[in-house]
Amino acid sequence: MKKYFLISCLSLLWAYSHAQILEPAQWSVAPSVTSAKAGEVIDIRFTAVIDKNWYLYSNEFDCDDGPIKTTINFVPHGSYELVGGLVAVNPIKKHDDTFECDIKIFKGKGEFVQKVKLLGSPLKIQGNYDYQVCSDVDGKCIPFDEDFTVNVQVIGGITVQDAGTPQNPFATPSVTPIQAAPAKGPLLDKSILEGEATIREESLWGYLVFAFLLGLTSLITPCVFPMVPMTVTFFLRDNQTKKEGIRKAIIFGFSIILIYTLAGTLFAVLLGAEGLNALATHWIPNLLVFAAFIVFALSFFGLFEITAPYKLVNKADQQAEKGGLVGVFFMAATLVLVSFSCTLPIVGNVVVLAAGGQVLKPILAMFSYSLAFSIPFTLFAIFPEWIKGMPKSGGWLNSVKVTLGFLELALCLKFFSIADQAYHWGLLDRDVNLALWIVIFGLLGVYLLGKLPMKGDTPTDHLTVPRLLLSTLVFSFVVYLIPGLWGAPLKALAGYLPPMYTHDFNLAEDQQRVGDLAGCEQPKYADFLHLPHGLSGYFDYEQALACARQQKKPLFIDFTGHGCTNCREMEAVVWSDPNVLNRLRNNFVVVALYVDDKTLLPENEWYVSAYDKKEKKTIGKQNADLQITHLDNNAQPFYVLVGPDERVLAWPYGYDRNPANFIDFLERGQSKYKSLYP
Repeated sequence: MKKYFLISCLSLLWAYSHAQILEPAQWSVAPSVTSAKAGEVIDIRFTAVIDKNWYLYSNEFDCDDGPIKTTINFVPHGSYELVGGLVAVNPIKKHDDTFECDIKIFKGKGEFVQKVKLLGSPLKIQGNYDYQVCSDVDGKCIPFDEDFTVNVQVIGGITVQDAGTPQNPFATPSVTPIQAAPAKGPLLDKSILEGEATIREESLWGYLVFAFLLGLTSLITPCVFPMVPMTVTFFLRDNQTKKEGIRKAIIFGFSIILIYTLAGTLFAVLLGAEGLNALATHWIPNLLVFAAFIVFALSFFGLFEITAPYKLVNKADQQAEKGGLVGVFFMAATLVLVSFSCTLPIVGNVVVLAAGGQVLKPILAMFSYSLAFSIPFTLFAIFPEWIKGMPKSGGWLNSVKVTLGFLELALCLKFFSIADQAYHWGLLDRDVNLALWIVIFGLLGVYLLGKLPMKGDTPTDHLTVPRLLLSTLVFSFVVYLIPGLWGAPLKALAGYLPPMYTHDFNLAEDQQRVGDLAGCEQPKYADFLHLPHGLSGYFDYEQALACARQQKKPLFIDFTGHGCTNCREMEAVVWSDPNVLNRLRNNFVVVALYVDDKTLLPENEWYVSAYDKKEKKTIGKQNADLQITHLDNNAQPFYVLVGPDERVLAWPYGYDRNPANFIDFLERGQSKYKSLYP
């Protein structure tokens, strides 16, 4: 068996070295702290991120003639000593038919922990990994041998001379040492975050569905709907085979997707992680979108007509007249340009809302939007006979346009509110926003009843059933809004309204402030930054960490933003749960770190980021840099629990509206805190 196994490995190694380099497992090593006193025992965590369809063998299982176990070898040195053996964290146990024994493996991610006692400085912890990774698909097994180095600053203890100590017999270390903290900000231990996704799948998929539905909504706008027969006419002009027509129609659909997706890609690539967040919260783009939405609303009401620049449209149309594949592409460009006055407000909503700090999200959102937008045009191009069954363009499309105008007026307030909160202007409080919404949707209900005729409407002497049902829904929404004027939380709209603390009639939250900061510093920035539900807490990381250490409580970090819709929903739906609020109030020190706040800090607090080499001058930029640099994440909301040594206590938590899951997150962090810091 050993001979067969050795020959198999050698054969696979030869094939591997002569074909392509495979690295199914990527290792990293991190100590539990970056500095400690001599005599302390620390954890060194070794993490392997394993590719799909591969698995890594653990270090402990009973198998005489079995596979290569994972071994982590340490080079002896007088500055430290090992405490106990290497511990594998939750390996998977299974029976191996080849070796006829029970083995332990890791899939997706493998973790090992070794306790080390620090004796003196300079600390010199070096060694190597010796392990084997195998494929689930073809049975291929590849052994590896890699080096590592661990850096920890030791305070006190003996001074260790390198002369006479064993030298590292391995090659130059391949693991990058942990970098020192920047001029400002802590060094959070992020070893537990290895492999954590930066975008929650549930939130992303939900937003893609939202963008897809917006794409379908665009199809019934008065600028787009009449383009359907025009598009089909283009594909009927040439004497071509059905196969060629299908090919051109598919290219036409892909061209629409390409043009729209390119816009999202340019926003993501050119602006980057912090740039997209700036786009979403800076006053200039938000007020421009606010003004644009008002202009489009007035246009939809019939005050004036917006058209794309005629020279640009004519040039694209001339290219489309040439036919062929180039003509198909320019026909798609013509469609996008002609319909832009109806689709731009919706596309702008997708891009700006998606640009909350994530690079991938705007690209995928634009793709999802354009996919829904292009599918009907592609199908009508493939089956032009369908055009005969479509309703005629007419007065009903004007009703759609006017309805969109009212919705534009309501949506534009969101963008003004984002700038208003980020810069603390105090111009659009929650009650003012609600009053405007009640009037806007009230007028929409009256219009749907036929009591507010607009330019372009077709005169009618009766109320249709669809209009009656729609007006009923709109007036029901207005009734739902009215209690909000007196402090009702309106949880379903939490992400789209200004926060509760801006409400002049907030009777519910002005009862009392909860939370205990006794013996700690008064919070900075509390005159313009606030926590929900009357919670007391901090808005500066260093202040909050000092208080958490003094009160011997875990620190609850809330990476949030003024323009973060999901953050407001989490606060309204999850934080308001009595069991959640009670735990936040009594068991944690809470700090809300706004990543988009524009408040300029004193010059002596500015620093240059180690991440992008740019100077960070505002509260928001420093908080965003803290999250990106030390936690490899730039999404909000993002909740982190840390101990007094800044060690992460539980997997960070993102957007999830289930209070039970959030309670479980808090309980796991508190339990870990009690076990590590009794």
